[in-house]
Amino acid sequence: MSSYVAPGDQATSGLDRRTELREFLRSRRARIRPEDVGLLSHGRRRVPGLRREELAQLAGVSYAYYARLEQGYGETMSAEVLDAVARALHLNEEEREHLIRLAEPDRQSATQAVPPPQRLRPSVRHLLDTLGVPAYVVSRRLDILGWNRLASVVFGDWGRLPLEERNLARLIFLSPEARDRFADPDRTALSIAGALRMNAGKSPGDLYLSALIEELSQKSEEFRRFWARHEVSCGSVGESVRMRHPLVGEFDLVHVPMALPGGAPMRMVTYHAEPGSRSEEALRMLASWETEPLR
Repeated sequence: MSSYVAPGDQATSGLDRRTELREFLRSRRARIRPEDVGLLSHGRRRVPGLRREELAQLAGVSYAYYARLEQGYGETMSAEVLDAVARALHLNEEEREHLIRLAEPDRQSATQAVPPPQRLRPSVRHLLDTLGVPAYVVSRRLDILGWNRLASVVFGDWGRLPLEERNLARLIFLSPEARDRFADPDRTALSIAGALRMNAGKSPGDLYLSALIEELSQKSEEFRRFWARHEVSCGSVGESVRMRHPLVGEFDLVHVPMALPGGAPMRMVTYHAEPGSRSEEALRMLASWETEPLR
């Protein structure tokens, strides 16, 4: 949590890039055991995972060079070195991109203290309304900008919430009622924390996003626990999510996120059930429930 500062008169940026880089690299080292990468483990280790010198050896760089990277001085590193470190740490593509964003100063990111107004284009809202599956659109801060009727039935009536509470992260970490819609809320919470971290790395000057992270850090012990894991993800296409609904019980939906082109960064997320499954029947029953969300 120390990587962020809340908006204020003295704030100049939302993301402490060097602190975030250091903590991210340490967390990735900690998840790799020496024996998993063909190294002998000598003596008792005070912390789990690879030591700095072992990671440097695997990446083919000097200890001093890697240590400087982990101190936050990534701007001095070449693309080849960053790629070598990413391979040594077994980073996936999202994690690799996150490492590069943290290591290289983002010269295009301007400080933002308040969120810009974000409204859905009429064509996007029409698309949401015509989709036969639950769907919604979120901003990079996970503000819920629009949704269709079936999403309201599956996830809860977001239209009844005050505008400032229509945020996926606030709902998952601060609303027990919203969490109860997910049969595996811990998995969903970890995914939400990963999406926030990835988006914060893309927009280090976004003080509004920083303020959201600080608020969650202060109000939710669970968020602090998941945030400390340094996961980076926006959710995999085709990932299954088990839902829970008072009318039909538990059922599985397949999660498909997609970026919307043009303007402010927005993402549409759709959910569908496997054809012929009991989950498809459950979703069909919910679709027949005549409730019109307030928006």
